[in-house]
Amino acid sequence: MLTGNPAATAHSQSTASLSGLMVAFLAFCCGAVVANLYYAQPIVELIAPQIGLSSANASLIVSLTQFGYALGLLLLVPLADLLENRRLVVGLTLAASVSLLCAGLSHSPSMFLVFSLLIGLTSVAVQILVPLAAHLAPEKSRGRVVGNIMSGLLLGILLSRPVSSLLVEAFGWRGVFFSAAALMAVIALITAVALPRRVPAHQASYGALIGSVFALAKRYGVLRERSLYQGLLFASFSLFWTIAPIELMRNHGFSQTQVAIFALVGAVGAVAAPIAGRLADAGHARIGTLVALLLAPVSLLIAALPGSGYVWLVVCAVLLDFAVQLNMVLGQREVYALDPHSRARLNAVYMTSIFVGGALGSLVASALYEHFGWSLSAMLVAAVPALALVTFLSRQFKAAPVDGQ
Repeated sequence: MLTGNPAATAHSQSTASLSGLMVAFLAFCCGAVVANLYYAQPIVELIAPQIGLSSANASLIVSLTQFGYALGLLLLVPLADLLENRRLVVGLTLAASVSLLCAGLSHSPSMFLVFSLLIGLTSVAVQILVPLAAHLAPEKSRGRVVGNIMSGLLLGILLSRPVSSLLVEAFGWRGVFFSAAALMAVIALITAVALPRRVPAHQASYGALIGSVFALAKRYGVLRERSLYQGLLFASFSLFWTIAPIELMRNHGFSQTQVAIFALVGAVGAVAAPIAGRLADAGHARIGTLVALLLAPVSLLIAALPGSGYVWLVVCAVLLDFAVQLNMVLGQREVYALDPHSRARLNAVYMTSIFVGGALGSLVASALYEHFGWSLSAMLVAAVPALALVTFLSRQFKAAPVDGQ
């Protein structure tokens, strides 16, 4: 059910604007919340033996978190088009704090994996904050505001791995989860006080709301195409970042601190976000997409090259992160433009596809690495974004006679 007066709320939203401080706070929140999905990625080799999980199944920790996130995107994020947004964000963030705390206290594989799933499920608050900012921002600055907040989200994804590796050196892997739980509690408290209210005008039952998500996916071909491209890229992204720390520690003698530095270098790829925005604003989204879809498989083939120690892995980390972030922002801009009144549900479809891809990639990562080793695994992973590239090119060739381009 809706709460409050929709007409009055709509009026207050039309006159409100987001301050620079609020935009910075939302960007930080998005980065901090989405980081919950990735803290475990570089430290699964430390977590698994202590909770009784085999090395071959260690990547379940990451994949279940991402599956939980995909489930939350599908079942919880659409509620932002129905329920008051601030209360929804605060509730989910508090639930994420409890889930992180329980994961840090777990001693059995079954309990830890259950809480990993719940961490992903409750961390979807980030995907409510981005459309909320789009609603609250004035029309003339909406693109800039959403771009700035997305930069925070992308940095959260990229910096979560080095932060986790550094924290585990100082406090152990349980300390990583306890620290994240405390941060979520603080964010929930500040959000409850500082975040503007927004009560959507949309009225429907929950069943009808979820049904409309599938209807939007059926209606918009652009949404399906963008979801497929980014889902395949994110699968390769998750595969790489799950097995690269294992390769570096096992065969290159890296410590957790050195893995953190490696991940920090990979975060250079975050510069793709503003570049993507400029390309899209200038009408070059198709060229930008082609660059991203070419760069992803090429970077993974570079990582498979023999010799030069870990140099090729560093090159791959930077190029792959750049490609994934470039395509994500380009896709999100196109998806948001389809229907301004359904942004939360459009975002749910787009991001669900992405994290299903990521979860599937993480699920097979450990087994792939244990069976094939690094070089062959990297070549096999390259086939995943290559499929996105082939699909994109085939659609462009089919469209050429129609649009004359």
